[in-house]
Amino acid sequence: MTPQAALIELLARVGAVQGAAVLINEEELSQWPAVAVAAMKSQKLIAKARSAASAICPGCERECVMPVHTPPTANCGTASFIVCDKRSDINRVSVPVGRLEQWQTTCDLIAGLLAQLLGLGDQEPTVAEGNQWHIGVLRGRKHRSRVTLLAGDRLALSLAGHTRPLTEVLAIKKNVITLDKGALLRLVDKPADKAATEPPEQRRERLRAHIREERARGTKAFLQRVAEEEGISVSRLKQLTSEETSPAGMWTGLVIGRQKGAGSKRAKPKR
Repeated sequence: MTPQAALIELLARVGAVQGAAVLINEEELSQWPAVAVAAMKSQKLIAKARSAASAICPGCERECVMPVHTPPTANCGTASFIVCDKRSDINRVSVPVGRLEQWQTTCDLIAGLLAQLLGLGDQEPTVAEGNQWHIGVLRGRKHRSRVTLLAGDRLALSLAGHTRPLTEVLAIKKNVITLDKGALLRLVDKPADKAATEPPEQRRERLRAHIREERARGTKAFLQRVAEEEGISVSRLKQLTSEETSPAGMWTGLVIGRQKGAGSKRAKPKR
């Protein structure tokens, strides 16, 4: 297994569980390339997790998965053990502590690593929303766009209307986890129309959530900010967020409500 294959394997597992935590025990990590494991640990792609509460019993060839009993830390001279109830000639089986150690990775950890690699670590906190993790705003030469980590069947990055599998831009090179920031900046400066791939209702709700977040942050020109990050005009943004399947909608009220009374007068009835 190559370092890159180990990274791909880890990211695939997180995608397979829709972004939930993935546990890896020390025995499996010992079979991965040492340089890959060292990079994952040092760059905090994986973090130490609780010791395993169960393990494969080493008492015989049956390899049963059994609960592990660990004495209080005061009795540190006693090892963890499994009590076998499958055979009469086996009772207590010692389990080495190393076999119980395990590590974990989560989308929070992955998003944090991406923010650092993009230089966005101090821009804004990572916010989890469903199966999406907002990492920050990446600024290109002509445009800027929010970068979002998506956890579906596989992990992917969404920015400027583009979606790219994370394994296409994240790699282990020279014993370090790297990100192809240049490729992402090119996508930012060539925004795609999300309407071509994103259902209208989903796009409308995503844009509204983006607007609410900018308003909550106190951004003065919040519509302009969102429009720039989405690669569209403010008028187009208003149009997209005002379209409704029902006559009265939340954003319609927010946009149109501000326009009422601004120079509009009722016509006087003729006598």
